[in-house]
Amino acid sequence: MSAPAPPSAGAFPSPPGGFAPAPPPSTRRNVELLLLGLAAVVTTVSLVLVEASQEQSITWEIAKLGTAYLALFGVAHLAVRRFAPFADPLLLPIVALLNGIGLVLIHRLDLAEAQDAAFASSPIPSPDANQQVLWTGLGMVVFMGLLIALRDYRTLARYAYTLGLIGLIALAIPAILPDRFSQVNGAKIWIRLPGFSVQPGEFAKILLIIFFAGVLVAKRDLFTAAGKHVFGMELPRARDMGPILVVWIVCVGVLVLEKDLGTSLLIFATVLVMLYIATERVGWVAVGLVLLSIGFVFAYQAFGHVRVRVSTWLHPFEDYSNTGYQISQSLFGLATGGLAGTGLGSGRPSQVPFAKTDFIISAIGEELGLIGLSALLMLFCVFIIRGLRTALAVRDSFGKLLAAGLSFTVAIQLFVVVGGVTKLIPLTGLTTPFVSYGGSSLLANYALLALLIKVSDAARAPAPARKRIPEPLAEAPTELVRKPKGGLA
Repeated sequence: MSAPAPPSAGAFPSPPGGFAPAPPPSTRRNVELLLLGLAAVVTTVSLVLVEASQEQSITWEIAKLGTAYLALFGVAHLAVRRFAPFADPLLLPIVALLNGIGLVLIHRLDLAEAQDAAFASSPIPSPDANQQVLWTGLGMVVFMGLLIALRDYRTLARYAYTLGLIGLIALAIPAILPDRFSQVNGAKIWIRLPGFSVQPGEFAKILLIIFFAGVLVAKRDLFTAAGKHVFGMELPRARDMGPILVVWIVCVGVLVLEKDLGTSLLIFATVLVMLYIATERVGWVAVGLVLLSIGFVFAYQAFGHVRVRVSTWLHPFEDYSNTGYQISQSLFGLATGGLAGTGLGSGRPSQVPFAKTDFIISAIGEELGLIGLSALLMLFCVFIIRGLRTALAVRDSFGKLLAAGLSFTVAIQLFVVVGGVTKLIPLTGLTTPFVSYGGSSLLANYALLALLIKVSDAARAPAPARKRIPEPLAEAPTELVRKPKGGLA
């Protein structure tokens, strides 16, 4: 009996039972669940430490906060598992831990306010931690609603101009409202109605990011056209600078009419970064920095509140009891915390005005020290890096710009907040994403998280298998087969 013929070159013999089917791609959702459990443990233990430091008994209040926190993020995990199964497994747990740390600090400040009220024989104010849990629940509703309703984030590109117009209107509404309906602490950034208030600028920044991502994709040739070469840079043509001039005018208008330095700086810086990502031209960055400098000099010369901010930044202790009180108390708190902090519940963060909102970074630095504050900043850095990694991995240009814009807006906001609290730059009034107390900020940032998770899901999902379509018989190639010698076998 003759031996079987060896396989031809390049052929791979099939095993007797055939090839096994390829294993399904890993979604890493169990990793996300494990990290969420770790975030819940850290938050619960921190709440217990706060109570122990304040010599409080473990009450139903702690159990209520911990249970609500666990239930909210458990439902969010199920929504991601169902509607974005391939999303980055680190995004939601990082946000859960940031939100939990914020909840712990807000609860700790609630206890301090209750003690101060008891010493002054005043009515004890209602705790803001319960309100923060409620806002987190509403944020989860927004988060899951976007995950369910937005089947494909690329549909947002079709409505980019409409969303941009809505964002501009949202920015403009507080400026045209009377002061009693829009002004808080000197800034006209609110819509205040009986029993209801909202900060529309928080949502406007996301709508404007979607708008600019759509415009930069659709009009990329306009922004990449060759211009003059100056100092080795290729500057844009004068007739192509209309969009960035419009953004600059809008940001200056926000600064002038609403006295909101933070939002104007955040929007302009985000648009500038997105322009650079879309065009890879340093000339746009140079033009943007020149416009930013012109706007700052103009605002400093024309408006007193800007001069006060700069003067307070440069010399905070000269008017300690008035304009310099906030930043001075913040610096004292950070110095008190030192390297390892005073411990949760053992500091005096309530001495800093607006410690739950604008200056919560100062409260964290005092009670957790430089080590704890650095750990918090590292969490933000990982979140931003994962967002930028999503922008690199996603296949379409709109998704790249959207993910990059959302990630950079968190990075810029974090830099502005920490820089203001530590006296690196003037104070701007922005809040720390996911950590500070506030409904508008939480709702907007959970919408941002939902968009980033949808883009991440598309970036990490395996490419769909293409079925081989059989070639029509009429178009099949013909082949001449020679009849073997000797006739039929």
